[in-house]
Amino acid sequence: MAADETTPLLPNGTAVDANSENTNQDHHHVNTKDKKQKWTLNPLALLTRLHVETRILLAAFLITTSFSFTQVPIFYVFHLMECDDFYTRHPPYTGTGDRCSRNEIAAGTATDFSFLAMSTTICGTVNLFFAGWLVKKIGPRLALMAQVLVPAIRVLTQILGVLAGGRSGIVIFQATQLITVLGGPVGYILIVNIIVGEVVSPARRTPVFGMLQGCFMLGQAVGYLTGGMIGDAWGIRRPFEVAFVAFLISTVYVQLALPYVSPESMSGGKKAGPQAKGIAAFFAPLKVLAPQRVRLPGSGKTIKHLGVLILCTGVFLGVLATDFAAILIQMYATAVFEFHQSDNGWLMSEFALMRAVFLIVLFPRIISYGRKWYAKRQSKRQPRRESISDARDPATQGLLIQPEQLEAPMGTHAEEEPMMTQPPTETEDTHFDLFFLRWSLAADGLLTACTALATKKWHIYLAAAMLPFASGTAPAAKGVMTDMCSPSQRADALNALTLVENIGRLATQGFFGFVFAALAKAGKPHLTFYCNAILAMVAASVLIFSRFPPDGSELIEGDDAEEHVNGNDESE
Repeated sequence: MAADETTPLLPNGTAVDANSENTNQDHHHVNTKDKKQKWTLNPLALLTRLHVETRILLAAFLITTSFSFTQVPIFYVFHLMECDDFYTRHPPYTGTGDRCSRNEIAAGTATDFSFLAMSTTICGTVNLFFAGWLVKKIGPRLALMAQVLVPAIRVLTQILGVLAGGRSGIVIFQATQLITVLGGPVGYILIVNIIVGEVVSPARRTPVFGMLQGCFMLGQAVGYLTGGMIGDAWGIRRPFEVAFVAFLISTVYVQLALPYVSPESMSGGKKAGPQAKGIAAFFAPLKVLAPQRVRLPGSGKTIKHLGVLILCTGVFLGVLATDFAAILIQMYATAVFEFHQSDNGWLMSEFALMRAVFLIVLFPRIISYGRKWYAKRQSKRQPRRESISDARDPATQGLLIQPEQLEAPMGTHAEEEPMMTQPPTETEDTHFDLFFLRWSLAADGLLTACTALATKKWHIYLAAAMLPFASGTAPAAKGVMTDMCSPSQRADALNALTLVENIGRLATQGFFGFVFAALAKAGKPHLTFYCNAILAMVAASVLIFSRFPPDGSELIEGDDAEEHVNGNDESE
């Protein structure tokens, strides 16, 4: 049992990791050398000296950079292939300027690229379930390695599409998205978030989710810019070759640097209760979306709580409204301002870099100061009510009296730990995260609407710099979601939220892709920004109705919840 308590802190688990024996031999060999040799001969020791949060964030950066090398080239390739296909059905171009700068080609590119994005998202949704199931079978680290290695194969097959060109190249690119079922960006993002949920303390979870999202954006910024520049300098095929090598390097880093967490030691592991099997285990995250049942303190009355369901509804609408922003700006700049591959590379790099700066530098500070402000605000509003509640309910005194309230430390099981206390401001902290989530969506809607006013190239760059300052929605939603659910449901909760985001992403890519195509044909593509803004306001309005369970209430789950299904539950 001692091995279970320590292995998640090591880059190679000594209890169940297949490489543990070799690792111990390597450490023994290094210890026979002097201190200088140990630093020189064992780079693994250098990685383990970094804080576990730093290693996770660095992994997110490396993997995202690998995925992003081809994002700008793919869109430009589609633009060129659509242009070639257009002139196979029309007379050759004889005018001056860019022969591909036509409304018909812009609309066709938007349509075909939307189909590509939709197919990627559909396959990614299947990959989401597969990745969640794989984590429970082999653990997060090995599952993450699979999610990084498989896309390397997809990148190799996409080179064939680049070489083919025209309509054939578009079809090849569409077909390669089937590989995403076994490994892709959706699966690796889920798994990295699961690792954070398992090894990071509750108080640090929301800020680290934000920094993690920032590292995703930083990787995108580097990948977008570098991929576009490599394509301009050495040809459109070269970014795909660089991405292949980057995926291999990222796979090796995951094996060496990330903490090992066995499936049994996870919060939702085998000791958390009866586990679903077969197809039920594959779709287990869907159960998290069902209305929760909570037992009120004092009276013991059972009520239905819809906080998670409303939260996911608001997140879906938020993704539907805002997730298309990056693609929309790129399409709009290409169609209206004649941006080329390098221009879009700089644009998307700026967009992602500003999001990274906001999420890594500003977001944790906003959450920290905001929680303190919100706690003071609530204490001033209800001082008498809080004092009465504290006197009646021992849970508000910091004592965790329910087994599911105990946070399992890294690699241990909750039932093996002594009674622990909970910070008295934990509830206020969580409430601010939900408060921030609502206003972040509202700000996103306002900034998106302002983008429609762009009339010059530098206006587009300004919009790309301003929009990221309302990008804290995703990490705040993850923090709220994990706090609304019990520790045993944490992995499934993140899986379910990612599924909701994926469905919203699929819907926005299909819906707004065709809306933009229709408006581009009419010569008014800027109206798409107003549609996005209105929907963002609707999403913020929906989240007003999302609430946490009442203070002191007990979440009923598992077999206990089934006993209340046919009872006289009331909605809250």
